[in-house]
Amino acid sequence: MAFERVTVSSADFEVDLTNCDREPIHQLGAIQPFGFLIALSSDWLIKRASVNVADFLGVKAEDILGTPMSDHMAAETLHAIRNRLTLLRGPDAVERLFGLALRTGGPRYDFALHMTDGTIVLEGEPSAETPDADTASTIRAMMARLDATDKISDFLREGARQVRALTGFDRVMVYQFDRDGSGTVAAEAVRSGIGSFHGLRYPASDIPQQARKLYVRTPFRVIADVDATPAAIMPERDEQGEPLDLSLSVLRSVSPIHIEYLKNMGVGASLSISIILEGKLWGLFACHHYQPRCPDFERRSIAELFGQMFALKLESRQREALARYEIEARATSDRILASVAGDSTLLDNPDWLGSMLGKTVPCDGIAIYIDGKIATSGATPPASAIPTLVRRLNAMTSGRVYSTDHLGDLLPQAREYADVGAGLLAIPISRTPRDYVLLFRQEKVRTVNWAGDPHKPASYGPNGARLTPRQSFETWAEEVRGRSEPFTDAELRVAEMLRASLIEVVLRLSDDAQAERQRASERQELLIAELNHRVRNILSLIRGLVRQSHDTGTDLNSYIKLLEGRIESLARAHDQITQDNWSPAPLRRLIETEAAAYLAGKASRVKVEGPPILLHPHAFSTLALVMHELMTNSAKYGALSDSGSLTVELSIDQYGDCFIEWRERGGPAVQPPKRQGFGTTIIERSIPYDLGGTADIRFPLTGMEADFCIPARYVAASETEVAENHAEPISTLAERRDPGDAPVLSGPVLLVEDSLIIAMDAEDILLQLGAERVTVAAGVVAALNEIENGAFTAAVLDVNLGSETSLPIADALAAKGVPYIFATGYGEQFQAPDGHASAQILQKPYTAANMGRILADLLER
Repeated sequence: MAFERVTVSSADFEVDLTNCDREPIHQLGAIQPFGFLIALSSDWLIKRASVNVADFLGVKAEDILGTPMSDHMAAETLHAIRNRLTLLRGPDAVERLFGLALRTGGPRYDFALHMTDGTIVLEGEPSAETPDADTASTIRAMMARLDATDKISDFLREGARQVRALTGFDRVMVYQFDRDGSGTVAAEAVRSGIGSFHGLRYPASDIPQQARKLYVRTPFRVIADVDATPAAIMPERDEQGEPLDLSLSVLRSVSPIHIEYLKNMGVGASLSISIILEGKLWGLFACHHYQPRCPDFERRSIAELFGQMFALKLESRQREALARYEIEARATSDRILASVAGDSTLLDNPDWLGSMLGKTVPCDGIAIYIDGKIATSGATPPASAIPTLVRRLNAMTSGRVYSTDHLGDLLPQAREYADVGAGLLAIPISRTPRDYVLLFRQEKVRTVNWAGDPHKPASYGPNGARLTPRQSFETWAEEVRGRSEPFTDAELRVAEMLRASLIEVVLRLSDDAQAERQRASERQELLIAELNHRVRNILSLIRGLVRQSHDTGTDLNSYIKLLEGRIESLARAHDQITQDNWSPAPLRRLIETEAAAYLAGKASRVKVEGPPILLHPHAFSTLALVMHELMTNSAKYGALSDSGSLTVELSIDQYGDCFIEWRERGGPAVQPPKRQGFGTTIIERSIPYDLGGTADIRFPLTGMEADFCIPARYVAASETEVAENHAEPISTLAERRDPGDAPVLSGPVLLVEDSLIIAMDAEDILLQLGAERVTVAAGVVAALNEIENGAFTAAVLDVNLGSETSLPIADALAAKGVPYIFATGYGEQFQAPDGHASAQILQKPYTAANMGRILADLLER
């Protein structure tokens, strides 16, 4: 815990808390006096020596310089040192030798050996009188006691106990560094009667940066006597004017400021053992003794080895805990990915996402910011504050996870809502513009006990222009506000993992959305082409029906009756294609409905044979298109255009697949089509493409033949043909009222219809059904005026009137008690809204049969 020493005048010196970080504590030019130091050239000539070398070698330092080391040391000892020099590996390596005599028969010494800038540095101190007999057994027993602990707090406390037992110091603390550089006494073993420092915090300035670096390079440091006078090194500087680098020296003297610091604490001797995890300084074993104390070199080396093994076991425990935590976090991440992949709206649900993430990264609230939309859950800042926070994050985080336990430092206005959002973990989940998942932690008001006032006063001390070390180490309590529980390194690593996973999901969803838009565009183009084709087909078909029906009827009434029946049949077939109830429907009914538009009363020309078969909606819609095209072609060019017949054979094989055999006979000679139109494409490709089935079309002269296979997954399991959604058989719907039938209506009738041609046709039908007169309105305003000014016995309302609907008209009629029906061309897709659910629905096109039936039922109620 050394402080800066600089030699400048007080007039030019600005005192601040960073001065200590610049003191060259590795170049103090002296050693502690309990040992000696000799610096040797590569040819083993003495270049430098500590002034106390005479106490050990009996030769003054100035007399030993320039002489060979062999003149002052026993040959066998020098030989051992030379051999050990060859074992040095790496720039920070230090080798040790124990129990070697300086001179033959003389007292024994322990040596430390290292290299610096091409110079051999040899340090020696007297050996212990009774060296440890079995170092390996000692370390093994110490490790066994560590392994017997379960909780990390017990592990740290046992480590402190073992170091105290090994070194004999009054107090041994496990001192753990925080992110901000400050440290906390996490565990302690202490002699009774001298008080406890456990739980106290020390400011970062107590251990300057250069001291922390040396703690990594030299994991062991002893100060044997704070009152001892350092032994200077001669000469102080070499021929280049550089002092000797003592970074790796075990005897390096102590900064006067640190000596003053220790004296202020009442400490007579100190010892520190670095705890290094993954190459970084995690903390220290900080040992204090209140009298001078210097454990022998061998025992200090055992303590250093224990510190290294302690660090390895601590790192192993942390890795195991982190591995368990990350496994749980990965499981949570996988559940999030799986859920979001199936339902992308979950990303907009902060309650769900917060419950998932909260199991891994505890938080008090969550906010989701996607495409400028904000969703929050739990304790969070106001939604109006989120955009400002996001802009600040965009300006600084570069797409990385960001965390803080003091949001007010990042954004001053955040102090206003520190009670709910003092801490923040921001997880970016997109690239540009950035979207975020923001995890908030509430303010945690707590009291921190410092070992003295951490705000060190800036003043000049007795050792010159530098900071005065704190003189009071009495517990100093500080209330901390505006801060949350900090996010741990493990939580940040998990957040990075979640960020990558969420970005992967977002990108995948974006790609899926793009692909879906492309597919939707293609489907839209196909739909437009299909609608265009269908409209042209329908117009052509109606024109053909008008012409063909004229030849079959002998009088006008018969002609109109037959034509209305065929148009009604065609409408019912198209209702089947667009129905929305999505339940299995009978294939036989589909074929019969399509055929009814052409056969009228000659149903014997088409035979459908085989068991009842129900098809699922998707297959039913596809088959409706295919059957319509087949029936249309047969009516235009095949057997149904002449006096021929058509047989459709249905069957199901042992695998559940449905087979359809289409056979035309007795018609004109068949020729293969000269070009592939859209209708032919529907016949040949719809079933293979949409359903994965097969289609085989042939054109023999005797009549067209086609074989289709519908896979079993589209065939309903039931073999009982369900009742269809159609109200009556086609033949009944095709019937037309005779002029002699009893009238259905009486009195005036209101007709709301926005198409003039359709309105004229419907007006004729209503008059035929017995209406006294028909009042026609094309829109809502006109209809409401008619209701206000006149009385009606019934009303027929077209639902869709261009840009408006007839619902306001229905409300007005209901208020006056006038019965009404809705008319629509949307088939079974139309559902009457609430308030009109009991109203009957008339399917277009209008015919006397369907209109008369529904109106009769309406007026009988």
